[in-house]
Amino acid sequence: MEIVLLQDVKSLGKKGQVVKVNDGYARNFILPKKLGVEATAKNLNDLKLQKANAEKVAAEQLAAAKALAAEIEKKSVKLSMRAGEGGRAFGSISGKEIAEAVSTQLGLQIDKKKLVMPDPIKTFGTHEVPVKLHREVTAKLAVEVTEA
Repeated sequence: MEIVLLQDVKSLGKKGQVVKVNDGYARNFILPKKLGVEATAKNLNDLKLQKANAEKVAAEQLAAAKALAAEIEKKSVKLSMRAGEGGRAFGSISGKEIAEAVSTQLGLQIDKKKLVMPDPIKTFGTHEVPVKLHREVTAKLAVEVTEA
């Protein structure tokens, strides 16, 4: 019997795949637990439509991420930090502060988790912070750190 999987099934296949299984396995395990449906013409057509819709949504998300990346790379964010003795930085600037500055200064909403910063910024000057907007799109945000 051929089955269209509705969920990932270990050692059988991923969601959306059409797999061939024994009749008893399908009747007693796959169908009652709603892990899959029988591969009829209607179900196969529904699967095709769902895949087309998912591809369309993914393409729209990628286009939106590219547009946001282009907008981010044109602009910069200015932050100030206190200076200690000898002009050394006193404290640091974290991803949370950068995300808040982007929302107030640029009017863009960026999640602090999308900022790729292994360490906080501890020096004055201009820094480029990568922003991972999509798995294929990474923008560079210019952050200017000045003395307060």
